[in-house]
Amino acid sequence: MSKQHKKYLLAIDQGTTSSRAIIYDQELNPRASDQREFRQIFPRDGWVEHDANEIWDTSLSTIKGAIKEAGIAATDIAAIGITNQRETITVWDRATGEPLHHAIVWQDRRTARYCAELKEQGLEEKVTAKTGLLLDPYFSGTKVKWLLDNVDGAHDRAQKGELVIGTIDSWLIYKLTGGASHVTDATNASRTLLYNIHEGQWDQDLLDLFDIPASLLPEVKDCAADFGTTDEALFGAALPITGVAGDQHAATIGQACFEKGMIKSTYGTGCFAMMNVGEKPLASSNRLLSTLCYQLDGKPTYALEGSIYMAGATVQWLRDGLKIIESSSEVNDLAATADETQSVYLVPGFVGLGAPYWDPDARGAIFGLTRNSGPNELAKAALDSVGYQTRDLISAMNADFGDDVEVLRVDGGMTASDMTMQFLADMCQIPVDRPTNLETTAKGAAYLAGLHIGLCPPPKDMMAQWDLDQQFKPNQSADWADKKYAGWQDAVARTLSTRS
Repeated sequence: MSKQHKKYLLAIDQGTTSSRAIIYDQELNPRASDQREFRQIFPRDGWVEHDANEIWDTSLSTIKGAIKEAGIAATDIAAIGITNQRETITVWDRATGEPLHHAIVWQDRRTARYCAELKEQGLEEKVTAKTGLLLDPYFSGTKVKWLLDNVDGAHDRAQKGELVIGTIDSWLIYKLTGGASHVTDATNASRTLLYNIHEGQWDQDLLDLFDIPASLLPEVKDCAADFGTTDEALFGAALPITGVAGDQHAATIGQACFEKGMIKSTYGTGCFAMMNVGEKPLASSNRLLSTLCYQLDGKPTYALEGSIYMAGATVQWLRDGLKIIESSSEVNDLAATADETQSVYLVPGFVGLGAPYWDPDARGAIFGLTRNSGPNELAKAALDSVGYQTRDLISAMNADFGDDVEVLRVDGGMTASDMTMQFLADMCQIPVDRPTNLETTAKGAAYLAGLHIGLCPPPKDMMAQWDLDQQFKPNQSADWADKKYAGWQDAVARTLSTRS
């Protein structure tokens, strides 16, 4: 069947708490979707794991569900794009495809002590120079070392070439292709601590540092490329996989941030702000990450990124931990009735603090409680923490980039909350633009898949198709924002494990 008749693109959006599949038409309008949650596994304090087989099962079922919901045949799908939770890593048997251990999630902090030891040896500067990243348990490389050192026989089997590793995109592609493809894209590779973003390849010095055999690693491709075809037995047709990007990179693409200086911030489980800095990497002086934004036609475009571990996950804690709400959507009504005269700050350091603090040993804390504080004030503090943390990142980006951010494009589930977006605009003192399509991560993956097969337009044309739903302009003064932010900075200072 010619591509003119194959009008649909399938995006697999494999996230931290759920797997989802969305069917898009050739104009990148969503037509159908399906979503499944899966278990969050917490073996110890600060440890977070996923069952890789559950990730695969939920991904497969949502693909089939979305196809059914769309009322199309698999043969109507022109190509598949994949976007995924980054840094989460799994190891599996090369021959059988069976995981040796639960996947270790990006939020996991078990390698914090090892990262500290490497820092004490003065190795962080070397690692950062090659990767643009910091020595933090957030990234994949130290997780791989832990797996090889702690799973019985794993290191020896790795040396013999019997095992492979991959971020979740690699795992899904391996399963989708029936084991025929062990590949990844440049954006996911750039988050491993093993990839040299200047040379565009796995770095042998870093592999030696972490004692990781090169044979474990997937082949690295552009974001829009041929990643293999699905096993025909899965869907009744062999479908090409032609687009892959880590979730934040895909969201940047979905937000059409193709020009230098454009910035988006995604609010899902965590919050991730990414600024396009152009064709040359920009080293941060403010503890942000220098990373790939995307790579097309062999040409990398770079970004500055700030990562916040807890955004929507903080609301989930209100629901599942404190049980003060039954569903996440209730948090807005609760926060709307909070006492505005109280200054309650929730520092969501449940799994440590990300940029610009990078304190893996920090833990969550609440400040400013009074006898009148209750669920309403906690709900508002949870939502406000997203605005405060975003200002942390925007301030650092302004300092690194040398120019102030003028507009912030936002996406993700939390952006549906007008209250949260207005506070974000007030706190950062810049307009916040919310697009008509909040799920830009999946859209970015679909776009990459369509771009490779000629079904989607080039980036410049994609920029013209970006649609604004609502712009939130600051309603509060800069003095108001500064005063509130000073209270946040004091709360964080009291929370940091490394404070003097």
